[in-house]
Amino acid sequence: MKPQLLKVSTGPAHSFSVRRDTVPYANNRWHYHREIELIHFERGWGTQFIGDSIRNFASGDMVLIGSNLPHYWSFDSSYFDRDGREEADVRVAHFNDDFWGVDFLDLPENTNIKLLLQNAKQGMAVYGAVRMRVCSILEELLVTEGTKRIILLIEALTAIAQAKDIQLLSSVSFNPHFQRGEKDRINNIYDFALDHFKQRISLDEIAEVAGMSSNAFCRYFKSRTGKTFSQFLIELRVGHACKLLIENNLNVKQICYESGFYNFAGFHKYFKQITGKSPLNYQRAYLK
Repeated sequence: MKPQLLKVSTGPAHSFSVRRDTVPYANNRWHYHREIELIHFERGWGTQFIGDSIRNFASGDMVLIGSNLPHYWSFDSSYFDRDGREEADVRVAHFNDDFWGVDFLDLPENTNIKLLLQNAKQGMAVYGAVRMRVCSILEELLVTEGTKRIILLIEALTAIAQAKDIQLLSSVSFNPHFQRGEKDRINNIYDFALDHFKQRISLDEIAEVAGMSSNAFCRYFKSRTGKTFSQFLIELRVGHACKLLIENNLNVKQICYESGFYNFAGFHKYFKQITGKSPLNYQRAYLK
């Protein structure tokens, strides 16, 4: 399952990059890069893939992505509508772990930052007051020049390293298995699944998308992601159901079928298995 290697460019006056994206397709390919990524979604909603983790992302979310960890953000289809009512707004910083010098992280004062960047190889969601602080730092980084840029980045990483309100996303056992000649296969699988998860997808159908036999596809997908394709589909469907519950425009039974489930009991079972709550309790907790 070969993600694309992304070349992250920096200007001649900068040792790391910070940018603002206002289009929903800037990060919509399964990719990886040597640079560590700190990303904040000021506005945006969709499905997030980090290593073997699949979940929704929403406005306000912040994630720290470690070096060479494959990731992919698929914005909701509403962001691609012709009327253009939905607008993306994302801040993202990329930096190498040695841009400040090969020995910098080995200084005893930087032990917390070094450990943070090691943990970020699983992907890390940041919450709470620390997220708000780091959001402000990213805004300042967009317009700051000179030495202060480095100081601000260190401040952001220090704040996250000291935070307790964080969550690791991908499993420790995840292995991306970079192999030549596979760079488009995962994108084809993900794109097809995102376009058709509301329908029944047969094993033969998705195997054909991957260009493999059914048996080979099952072994391939499980060995690369640590889960079966049916588990992957269930996670996509539950994620979509979460979105519909938050929007609160349909009743739970309608949401069940709109999310690709054909059995209400199965929907309830899988939803609680993945989120820890029943659909109604999930909705009540969010609305409250």
